[in-house]
Amino acid sequence: MAAAVSLITAASCFAANPHIGTWKLNQAKSKLPAGMGKNNTVVYSEEGDKIKVTVDGTDKDGKPTHSIWVGKFDGKAYPVKGNLAYNAVGYRVINDRTNYIQTLSDGKLLWSGKITVSKDGKARTVAIHGIGVKGKKFSGKAVYDKM
Repeated sequence: MAAAVSLITAASCFAANPHIGTWKLNQAKSKLPAGMGKNNTVVYSEEGDKIKVTVDGTDKDGKPTHSIWVGKFDGKAYPVKGNLAYNAVGYRVINDRTNYIQTLSDGKLLWSGKITVSKDGKARTVAIHGIGVKGKKFSGKAVYDKM
C-alpha cells in the first residue's frame, strides 16, 4: 500500500503541467476590456523548480510590450520585469488545469482572475476582473490557442 501511494505521489509530481507551452491569442473568441493592452503570445516554460512566463503583446496604444515572470504557483507575488502597469504577479493552483492569478503594483491589487486549460489541452482561457485607474470595474476574457 505504501509503495502504491509513493508511486502515485511521484507520478503526480512529474505529471505534465498543462500550462507549459506557447499560447497565441485568439482575438475572435476573446472579449478584452476597453483601454487594456493585449497579450498576443504567452510562453510558459519550466526553469528548475520554478515556472517562467514570457509575454509579448501590445499596450492600450498599440506599442509593443514584453515581460518576464519567474516564480512558483504558490500564491506568493514574484516580481515581473517588463513595461507593464504592474510589477508583481502571484499564481496559485486551484486544480490540475486551473490557476488563480493576481497582479499587483507596489503591493496593491490591480486585477485578478482564473486561467484554465481545456481538457484537451488545446485552449487556455483567462478570465479577469478588477478596478481600473478611474475606479471603474472591468472584466474580460482572453482565449489562447496552443501552438
